[in-house]
Amino acid sequence: MNFTDLGLSTPILKTLSNSNYSTPTPIQAQAIPAVMDGKDLIGLAQTGTGKTAAFSLPVLHRLSATKPSEPRKLRALILAPTRELATQINDAIWTYSKGLGLRSAFVIGGVPIRKQQRQLAQGIDILVATPGRLEDLISQKSVTLKHIETVVLDEADQMLDIGFMPAIRRILSQTPKSRQTLLFSATMPKEIAALADDHLSDPVEVSVTPVSSTAERIEQSVVHMDASAKPTAIFKLIQKHPGKRVIVFTRTKRGADKVAKKLGAEGIGADAIHGNKSQGQRQRALDAFRKGDKPVLIATDIAARGIDIRDVELVVNYDLPQVPEAYVHRIGRTARAGASGFAVTFCSPEEQKLLRGIEKIIKKSIPASMADGSPAPAMDAPRGKPAGGARRGNGGGRGRGPAKSGDAGEGGNPNKRPWHKRRSANADGNAAPKGKRPRRSKASGAQAAS
Repeated sequence: MNFTDLGLSTPILKTLSNSNYSTPTPIQAQAIPAVMDGKDLIGLAQTGTGKTAAFSLPVLHRLSATKPSEPRKLRALILAPTRELATQINDAIWTYSKGLGLRSAFVIGGVPIRKQQRQLAQGIDILVATPGRLEDLISQKSVTLKHIETVVLDEADQMLDIGFMPAIRRILSQTPKSRQTLLFSATMPKEIAALADDHLSDPVEVSVTPVSSTAERIEQSVVHMDASAKPTAIFKLIQKHPGKRVIVFTRTKRGADKVAKKLGAEGIGADAIHGNKSQGQRQRALDAFRKGDKPVLIATDIAARGIDIRDVELVVNYDLPQVPEAYVHRIGRTARAGASGFAVTFCSPEEQKLLRGIEKIIKKSIPASMADGSPAPAMDAPRGKPAGGARRGNGGGRGRGPAKSGDAGEGGNPNKRPWHKRRSANADGNAAPKGKRPRRSKASGAQAAS
């Protein structure tokens, strides 16, 4: 199948041809016809499957084919969980819309709002936004959603993890009920299913590349070590990949800064990207990484959403993710566009439970060794005693719990107390001091992530 078989308009096909795109990915082949027919859609697809084009191409086709009731009124809204993903989507919209006479913009937190207000005042057809900043603009009457024809919710499960679900429901309530709604998510937790039930009408469901699968071209391995040995281990590992692009994942923002500082002190070009960085800092870090000026990028899970950079040779899980599915997203940053890659995971004794959860999700055991290169003992030890005499970990399980502020998922709470009895988390994922509440956005409760 080629894009020409999908019925897209001639200007869009010309743009795709100029970009050397001829064959749609599975998610594109399934989603584009349904969206062009005006149907609501649920797309289960992880990052790297081509879902941005799967919704942007048919939305652009529909907008350019119909004349709006009023010119330059906002007709399509695309919501994304992070600044990086919103920027990436906007770039794709700008590329695909050449020759269509449509105007687009994106609004994100971390940058001055007045420039965005001026751009909106000039009139646009398509808006890409993070929920927090969009609600700020709505509250200031800088944008109205009453003319919306299509809403796209991208990375819905990540917006749930960050704490954006209440904001999304408020935003959807301000759009016409006759709108078309497209929901894309890597997983389908019950909260996302409930959102779909409430706001989608008889949706078409398409699913490709289940989240439990990992690319066959990625060589995965686990190295068991004490947590205190990780700083030295990361330096030695990166030394083995000189000049290669490497993404290192940490659980917390503070951890990302520490790793970046450690590597920088050793003469390795590295930068950190997370929710506490300004948009300018995040963009400069990405540009330096993309150009190879600083070949090592240390990131938290939330900040890394939307990073689509080819030629990443190595992904390192410096800390194991609290949510097992995040492992698949992390290592999917390598082996893109037909390339091969490596994924190395550092596992401390306290993280062994998290590792077992990951192996259960991907349905395979990851080859493991000790830090000295010797084979690692099996983890299937008697109950209460992990293999090798290590202390039983308390890394916790999946436990989504309630919506969190900041870059949720970057610290997590491993204990098993009911969520309503746990102490609140600061933006770096650590427990907040007693008597203090985490700083929250007035608009969405998730300012740091947008």
